[in-house]
Amino acid sequence: MRPGRVCLVGAGPGDPGLLTVRALERLREAEVVVYDRLVNPAILDEAPPEALRIFAGKRVGSHCLPQAAINALLVHHAEAGRFVVRLKGGDPFVFGRGGEEALALSKAGIAFEVVPGISSAIAVPAYAGIPVTHRGIASSFAVLTGHEDPSKDGDAVDWASLATAVDTLVVLMAIGAFSRIVGALLANGRPPETPVALIRWGTTEAQEVRVGTLADIVGRARGRGLRGPRPSGDRGRRRRLDPHPGLLLRTGRDEGHLRPHTAGAERR
Repeated sequence: MRPGRVCLVGAGPGDPGLLTVRALERLREAEVVVYDRLVNPAILDEAPPEALRIFAGKRVGSHCLPQAAINALLVHHAEAGRFVVRLKGGDPFVFGRGGEEALALSKAGIAFEVVPGISSAIAVPAYAGIPVTHRGIASSFAVLTGHEDPSKDGDAVDWASLATAVDTLVVLMAIGAFSRIVGALLANGRPPETPVALIRWGTTEAQEVRVGTLADIVGRARGRGLRGPRPSGDRGRRRRLDPHPGLLLRTGRDEGHLRPHTAGAERR
C-alpha cells in the first residue's frame, strides 16, 4: 500500500480568486477533503468529483467535530494510503489550529505539507480600501483573535501593553466580545477618536464595511444591528461562508479609505 499524506491548505479569505496556484494544485489531487465552515463552496468544487468531502466546521459554541476528532480523522485517512487535503479558510497557521494538526500528524509519523493561504487579517482590510500599514500613519500592526478558548483562565491578551503599542490592530472573530474589546482598549489608553472599521463578508460580493471611532462604534454597530451572520439558504451560495465580522483599529489620524473597485462591496 502506498503511503498516505496530508496537505494543510489555506483557502484564503473568501474570494475564490485569491486561492493560490499551489493550493489549487493540491486540491485537484485530493482523495479526501476535510474542510472548514469558512471555505467558499466554489473552492470546494475544484476537488475531484470522486473525492470524499468531510465537513469539520466550527462556530462559537458549536463544533461539528472536536479538534481531537479532526486530528484522528486526518491520521486515519492518511494511514489508509489516501492523499488528504485539510482545507481551511485564510491561512492554516493564523488562528486556524493548523499547528495542532501538524503536531498530531508528526506524532503519528504522517508526512504532511503546509500550503499557506492569504489571511483575512490583511486581505479583508485591503478589499475595504484600508491598508494595515501606511507611511506616516501606521508603521506597525498586530493580529489577534476576538474569540479565545473558553477553557483559558482569564483574558490572555495583555491589553495594558497592546492598546497603545501598535498602530493598527486587526481583531478576527470579534463580534462576540466586541464591547469588551472596545472597553479594554479605552480603559488602557487607546484614544477615543481612534478610527475603527467593522467588516463582515470580507472579499465577497456581500462585503459590508461600517466605520466610526472607538468612542462611538459600539452604538453604531447596535443601531444597525451588526451581528455575526448565520447560514441562510435563500441568500445564495456565498452566504454559507458565515464569517464573523472583524474589527480593525487605526492610529489617531485618519486619511480616509482608498475605495478600491470591489464588485458589490457595500459601505455604510
